[in-house]
Amino acid sequence: MCKKLFVIKIIISLFLFSQAFAKENRSGINVYTGMFDFSDDGKRASFYGIEHQNENLYRETFFGNISPVTGGLITADKATYVYTGVEANYDLGLLNITPSFTPGLYRQGDGKDLGHPIEFKSEVQLSLDLGDTTNLGMSYNHVSNASLGKKNPGANSYLFNFLKKF
Repeated sequence: MCKKLFVIKIIISLFLFSQAFAKENRSGINVYTGMFDFSDDGKRASFYGIEHQNENLYRETFFGNISPVTGGLITADKATYVYTGVEANYDLGLLNITPSFTPGLYRQGDGKDLGHPIEFKSEVQLSLDLGDTTNLGMSYNHVSNASLGKKNPGANSYLFNFLKKF
């Protein structure tokens, strides 16, 4: 229980830190659940997580609309991943495509040994606009340590997302 509390404290701290730089309080919270490492029969586990996005920090670049993202997840096996990085946002009418790259810290718990505490998550999300402030989507991600450790098994996951802007 202490580990979960620690992860929650980190996420709240990162959320408050990003709010300090915001000019307005236009933010988004993405809650998600899915299957961590679905391609590994021995170590797959359900997981849930939360992500914070701040529209005030969006920047137009030649890659598109880029913004910071911060979040964390915990698996049923008590593995945790806390991350921060960037995402691109491509609005296609009712559909949105959101690729992201987020380095972070991984703690194995009773879950899969990914080979190193520093891991990198690459993700692509497809979501549907349900209104001005709500999106529902599905994502695929891959977590890997880029061969920083002696082993690099990686983990492939799928998740379902619910994004609420306020």
